[in-house]
Amino acid sequence: MPVRAKAKSEQKKSKSTTNSLIELVVIIAVAVGLAFLIQAFIVKPYKIPSGSMEPTLAIEQRILVNRIGMDFSEPKIGDIMVFHPPEGAEHGICGPIPHQVTPGGAACDSPVKKEGSVTFIKRVVAGPGDTIYIKEGHVYLNGKREKDSYIRECGGSPECNFPTPIKIPAGHWFMMGDNRGNSEDSRFWGPIPTSWMIGEAFATYWPPDKIGGI
Repeated sequence: MPVRAKAKSEQKKSKSTTNSLIELVVIIAVAVGLAFLIQAFIVKPYKIPSGSMEPTLAIEQRILVNRIGMDFSEPKIGDIMVFHPPEGAEHGICGPIPHQVTPGGAACDSPVKKEGSVTFIKRVVAGPGDTIYIKEGHVYLNGKREKDSYIRECGGSPECNFPTPIKIPAGHWFMMGDNRGNSEDSRFWGPIPTSWMIGEAFATYWPPDKIGGI
């Protein structure tokens, strides 16, 4: 092969290799961008950090959360939601005048006004305008006991009794863990506004024997 023809052939191969590398980089960049986009706006994975949702969800179990649905509809009673609780929720602070509630009376009926930075997962048990009280871990919603075959019984824990009824404010939701005797939830820090909701948990993908819908 003449030298000039060989040089042209090598240049062509080099150009083809460069184009292939550029194409690969673009494909990877697009894939990563789409992954971030999906997590930010559509579906996001979460790991269950505590036993507050047992027996429905176990510690370390991985779930998928639908984020896009919050743009079109409000939560429903029974939905399992990921959300931001009020600031100070980890310490059981009820607001707007910060204090701690005492079991045996009324649950917290109004949250601290500032949204917290942590992420919780609980079940919606009451919504705007509902009246609620808790007896032996069972929710009584507008005078009727919830159908709660999914909960873990309280076992006599004091925090399972808030027999004084409260009314949920407009645009707010009362959240409780399924492990009623071991859950820091709205009983202690109040109902949360819709705007603090992140999305609904709809599936579990780890461990393998738990793969499926929630």
